[in-house]
Amino acid sequence: MTGGKDTAHRTATEAAGRPDWARELLEHLRPAGRDVRRVVDWLAGAVRAEVTLRDEAGTTLAGTPLPLDETLAADVASGRIASAAWDGDGRHLRLVRVGHPTGACVLAVSRGEPFDRHASDVVTHTAQVIELLLTAHETQAAGVRLRRATADLRLAILQLLMVEDTVSARRVAAGLWPGLLDADTACVYVLESDPAVRDRLAAECIERTREEALVVRCPAVDGHVIVLSPREATAGDLRSLVERHPDTFVGGSVWQSLARTATAYGQAVSALAVARFRQDKTAVYAERTHPERLMDPAALRTWAARVLRPLDALPHHTRAELLATTRLGLEFTAVATAKVLGVSRNTVRARMDRVESMLGVDFDDVTVRAVVHLALHTQINLLDGQGPADSAASARRLAELLSGPAVTSWAHQLLERLDGDPRNVRRTLRTWIAAGANAERAAQTLGVHAQTVREHVRSAEPVLERQLLAAGTDLYEVALAHLAVGELEQPLFAGE
Repeated sequence: MTGGKDTAHRTATEAAGRPDWARELLEHLRPAGRDVRRVVDWLAGAVRAEVTLRDEAGTTLAGTPLPLDETLAADVASGRIASAAWDGDGRHLRLVRVGHPTGACVLAVSRGEPFDRHASDVVTHTAQVIELLLTAHETQAAGVRLRRATADLRLAILQLLMVEDTVSARRVAAGLWPGLLDADTACVYVLESDPAVRDRLAAECIERTREEALVVRCPAVDGHVIVLSPREATAGDLRSLVERHPDTFVGGSVWQSLARTATAYGQAVSALAVARFRQDKTAVYAERTHPERLMDPAALRTWAARVLRPLDALPHHTRAELLATTRLGLEFTAVATAKVLGVSRNTVRARMDRVESMLGVDFDDVTVRAVVHLALHTQINLLDGQGPADSAASARRLAELLSGPAVTSWAHQLLERLDGDPRNVRRTLRTWIAAGANAERAAQTLGVHAQTVREHVRSAEPVLERQLLAAGTDLYEVALAHLAVGELEQPLFAGE
């Protein structure tokens, strides 16, 4: 016996002029009927026999287990002989070898009547059909394993970039995607779709970008596909893809260094929130005025180093691990952060608890999270706190950094956008932030229903052009604006 296309062609050709059993057998090759167990059961009925299909180890794969001469079965399975026949005790037995890519099986047919020409033909052709089905199944399974392994590898590369390990990420990527991460900068895009079509969307992203981008099924959000690309043409590729798919949106970051992949990812998620309200379903993160850019760089750098100084006593790799986890943990939930980093959520919480303890703060306080986020963001943007420091810069505290005329002007302009709402959304937002972004606690303070608080906060998002209900950069900027105008109490830090 051969197999593959030759076997299929021969089986179909020989069956063309044969009776109904041949056509019934070929029906099992149709996509809806490809089941080896059903073929074995059909054979048992077609030749009025007991049939079993077993692998080289003797394990029954389909049919009814039969007592066999193990030496004879082993000879057939090994290919020493292609088939065998045995008669005795009122039974007639046929053994046929069924080859497939990873080994061989033995098809055993036992009946009370001798095998005539008809029964022999049915057994022979059935063995060929089973060979085709096993080969197709193994080929498909191998393809699934390969796709899964490749997807896992892409995720591993992204996770390395998320914790700023660009050297390891490049080393892992070099084997399968040479040159993919050779560039110093890249953009991150996040596509959102129905989770049911996410796999198809990811496959189209890979095809559209010609595998010149890192395409990852987001481990944290079922409907998201993350695309990291050093090519400018990727934006157009993804935009055309979104145009063809209803209810699909894409948000993109600005160009960032590979070490700032986590920052770029946060920007893409923020832009995605805007894309949901746009007619073309796409948005790129707007390089709006951020509060840290309105502060004295030297003073801000020195302040950030002072706030994070309690962590400096840790070994370098431990400090880097804690800071990378905290940066992501402040942007996303513990569960989402764990999935992105490939660790358990308990590990994420333990690392952040340690940072809380060392800094002497409580991350349940939104203003605390906002200030730590500012310090960590400054550390990345301003070369890990290394820079000239002078006595004046060292004396600056957070209150002084936020009280500068440029910062306070920015804060007033931002929050005054809410003053036109007769529902006093500004007060609701302030109370909600002070309550740790907890709608129930804010509702108790305001004497309203928790759903009213959520509706007010949600209505503030398009006005402020910031995503508030999901913790992250947008919420922290609004919290800093409240601190700058004196509407929220300044948090205290051990390092200040």
